[in-house]
Amino acid sequence: MNMTIFQPGLVHTPVTPFKRDYSIDFDTFGKLIEFHLRHGAQALALPMHVGESVSLGDGEQRALLEFAVSQTRGRAPVIAHVSDSGTGIAVARARHAQDVGAAAIVATTPYYWTPPPAMVLEHFAQIGSSVRIPFFVFYTPEEMGGTKLTTDLVLKLIDRLDNFAGVVDASLDWQFMVNIASSAQRVRPQFQVLSGSEYMVSAGTLGATSMFSSLAGVAPTLVRGLFELCRKELYFEARQSQEEVAALRQVVKKAGLAGLKAAMRALGRDCGALRPPNAALSEIEYAELAAEVGALAALRAEPRSW
Repeated sequence: MNMTIFQPGLVHTPVTPFKRDYSIDFDTFGKLIEFHLRHGAQALALPMHVGESVSLGDGEQRALLEFAVSQTRGRAPVIAHVSDSGTGIAVARARHAQDVGAAAIVATTPYYWTPPPAMVLEHFAQIGSSVRIPFFVFYTPEEMGGTKLTTDLVLKLIDRLDNFAGVVDASLDWQFMVNIASSAQRVRPQFQVLSGSEYMVSAGTLGATSMFSSLAGVAPTLVRGLFELCRKELYFEARQSQEEVAALRQVVKKAGLAGLKAAMRALGRDCGALRPPNAALSEIEYAELAAEVGALAALRAEPRSW
């Protein structure tokens, strides 16, 4: 796929379903992929952090990716998340992703430690240069504290990598997005800034043309409506949808990572518990979250079950 024309669009980021013994439930994963494809996914990115990527072994991550590419059968591009604390491991995942048919790769800063900027630059440069498919950097400082992504680092990566296609930004730092978009696009006009969350109104006004969404697993109709209005630059009309998505996001977020799977379960799409050490909600906590989700009027038009 040509890096210069690959715009992911509305990217759904699926959870990873588990069985009672915490092994991957591929039967449910197949149903989940079909659900996302039927309900507006223009691309899939997996396994992202909401897919519990850091709780998956290297072989499991590869198996999930291979399954997703096979299941989609070319109906939507699959973006492989290849992040790891070790550069060599991430490089090997990137090469595997390209070999099995991923349309692009995405990676964030190394896990568990805080390397200086020069090392982060080298980490990304080695990952990106190991493949020919588009490479996106995922910037999520709330999850990945430590080294900050800067305009200077982005420009250095552009200079070193022909396939560096864009930054997926979940920082909600609009000044950062403005600086990246204006500086990067002066030297690479096709460079993209993608929204790493569902706050698409602000991101769209700053030039974002794509959006990564975990909430699409809960409310795909609402998320798709918001995205389509923003792509048409109808930002005033999108305000209500944005507020409704934000309300759902707050309900889910306060329960942590377990909140997303709990909200999906409340709408009839049970993907199992989280892998330890992530803790599932108690039944009382789940009932409270399900009640809050059920009280959101914006979700009345959402699909129930699969």
